[in-house]
Amino acid sequence: MYTSRKRVTWLAAVCALASAGIASLPLTAQASTAASVTLSSGTLSFINSTPAATLTFPTTALNGANQTITATLPFDIGDATGSGAGWNVTATSTTFTSLTHTLPTTATTVQTAPTATCDTGAVGCTPATTVVTYPYTLPGATVAPTATKLFDASAGTGMGDQSFTPTFSLAIPASAVASATAYTSTWTLSLVSGP
Repeated sequence: MYTSRKRVTWLAAVCALASAGIASLPLTAQASTAASVTLSSGTLSFINSTPAATLTFPTTALNGANQTITATLPFDIGDATGSGAGWNVTATSTTFTSLTHTLPTTATTVQTAPTATCDTGAVGCTPATTVVTYPYTLPGATVAPTATKLFDASAGTGMGDQSFTPTFSLAIPASAVASATAYTSTWTLSLVSGP
């Protein structure tokens, strides 16, 4: 019986301590907060001083045969819109002319599709996937005709900072006339939202 009393006394003491501990615990209150953020669209633009203001094909000596010469023109695109809508680069040109001499209006082409690669250190870049058909012929006329797509980024691609470098081929016909002044053409290149 002594053991039972001891046990009861011990249990009573434990219960008393437990009750005292529970009573001293702080009460907690709960509330809800609706957090929000608005993310506005960034820009879509040519970056890193591209495309260059001038493109010079190599000096070429006429030889009585058809010739093709090439030059590259790098493009660097920054798509910070966050839209995933894609983009496209359009191009048009005036006829290559030197004094009264001209080259054919279809003289400039891009034979193969360039590949887009993310700029070094670019975060969140998804390289552009183009659906433009190559070879591509740069439109040309005395007055620049309607621009056509030179390269594009399909929807869901082309986000972030990336570059591509088309190789332009210029066809010099055997009938071309040598001239003391360079043949020149004005190219208009535009960056437009959407593939």
